Amino acid sequence: MADMLKHTVDGNVGVETRGAGETGCALVDPAQLESAILNLVINARDAMPGGGTVIVETSHVDVTEGDEDYRAVPPGSYVMVSVSDSGTGIAPAELERVFEPFFTTKDVGSGTGLGLSMVYGFVKQSGGHIVIASQPGEGTTVRLYFPRTQAEGPVAAQPHPTQKNPGGNERIFVVEDNDMVRSTVTAQLLALGYTVVEAASGADALKVLAEDRNFDLLFTDVAMPGGVNGAQLASRARQIVPALPVLFTSGYADSALLDNSDWSEDAPMLSKPHRFSDLARKVRDVLDARAG
Repeated sequence: MADMLKHTVDGNVGVETRGAGETGCALVDPAQLESAILNLVINARDAMPGGGTVIVETSHVDVTEGDEDYRAVPPGSYVMVSVSDSGTGIAPAELERVFEPFFTTKDVGSGTGLGLSMVYGFVKQSGGHIVIASQPGEGTTVRLYFPRTQAEGPVAAQPHPTQKNPGGNERIFVVEDNDMVRSTVTAQLLALGYTVVEAASGADALKVLAEDRNFDLLFTDVAMPGGVNGAQLASRARQIVPALPVLFTSGYADSALLDNSDWSEDAPMLSKPHRFSDLARKVRDVLDARAG
């Protein structure tokens, strides 16, 4: 994941990963955890327009009753994941609202404001706790605490350390209306070696295709507002670029939008949320099927 995180930052921002020995195991959705960390890194990057280093750290934390260092976290044993920056920081009045949907400390047009609320929802769904500390002008640290569990058997199995996700050098057109999801997918594809062009809606995508047809794959969300959903976009894209490979992505309920469209039930689909490894394999499979 370290390579993927490095592709989310600009030239004057670095990413440093730290691990404090054996952290133990926690029962969380791996895809949502990857997305949460990536969203936090993107927020940290945006908070340092003048450059700096984003620090991603994992550790094992034991919280005891009355522990002043962890007043917002109940006693227990946790796997802690933190993301820190040395950027602009957050004012106290804004800090109280950062987990509210659509509240954002960014300038208008710089994001949806859904990032932290989505992370908050994931952490709470996982039985964990989230704590944010920030000082204006000094930076921000977000800490995620997940209850440790005693994993046994297959649950504790980890991928082989030498396993490499398949990548390539093709040019991929990513169309996704959610800013954070689009940033996540783009960072993942860049980490795999691909060239990426983005659009935030089906209508915007058609404008891009009118000027630029040099794509090897269209990767599009199924459910998008604005009058052009993913199935409609894919059909019109095929009229502009015949035989253009298409990979759809959606939540379970969204996939029903492919019904009564030009696309059959066996159209290539990547469900949300997805892991980095799942994206890598599915994209490569669709590209290789075209070449074959």
